[in-house]
Amino acid sequence: MSAYSIADAKADLPRLINRAIAGEAVVITRHGKPVAEIRPCVSAPPVSRSEFLAGMASRRSVLRGGPITSVELLNLIYDDPAA
Repeated sequence: MSAYSIADAKADLPRLINRAIAGEAVVITRHGKPVAEIRPCVSAPPVSRSEFLAGMASRRSVLRGGPITSVELLNLIYDDPAA
């Protein structure tokens, strides 16, 4: 784990994000004290192309039903398909 001041992190944020993607935790400090951490994200398991297309087709069929509000659209986009 490496530590960077806020000023250093601001100047090199893309590089620090790449380090996090590679699996390294990066600590951001202010006046020598840790205040934040950049670390790899736990991501959802990848879906196959056919699963992705099937999900998009089901969402498209819902949208063809008529106009929906922006809240309904966001719920469709971020809704957990397993729920």
